[in-house]
Amino acid sequence: MSISDDALLAEQIAYYRARAFEYDRVYAERADLRELLAALDGVPIAGDVLELACGTGQWTGALAARARSVTAVDSAPEVLSIARGRAGSPNVEFVQADVFGWRPERRYDTIFFAFWLSHVPASRFGEFWETVAAALAPHGRAVFVDEGAEPALEGVTSEVRSLDDGSEYRIVKIYHEPSALTGELAALGWSAEVRPLGDFIVGVAELPTRH
Repeated sequence: MSISDDALLAEQIAYYRARAFEYDRVYAERADLRELLAALDGVPIAGDVLELACGTGQWTGALAARARSVTAVDSAPEVLSIARGRAGSPNVEFVQADVFGWRPERRYDTIFFAFWLSHVPASRFGEFWETVAAALAPHGRAVFVDEGAEPALEGVTSEVRSLDDGSEYRIVKIYHEPSALTGELAALGWSAEVRPLGDFIVGVAELPTRH
């Protein structure tokens, strides 16, 4: 049975709200995820930072340590409650909003998102990057990390996820291959470097012709 992107995104939000108190377990269990946090040391995080889909704030503190300020956005109040408790930094502001509908009132030097791009439907890909462009200050950069693609995952657009209580949710899940993603971004006017890092990808994108 097919499901519309709007319905899929609504179910995706419901999933992450329900999963809020289970979410951090994966970071405790997987050393590669903890090591990935150190990847921020090698990417350009600076100035005023906008973090999209911040989740429980696993990345927010690391961003705040390098930024002048961080505005962290997520649609789920349950994960924001956890993120606020974890932040411990006066230069972080949390905003509850749907990334697809929210428009910031200012621009940022860095826009960061971790494990979010793979949750953006193909039909919203261009729109999402338009939102990023509109929020980015001149000479700013978008920085992102996500799961890498494997041949067996090519063509996957959604997945069913289960929680501890046995409930199941369908979410958007698109695995991006670095060179293909670089090409897609170039077609939208971005200059991007996307590289594999273990089982993950790390990307930095900018708009070289911004005025």
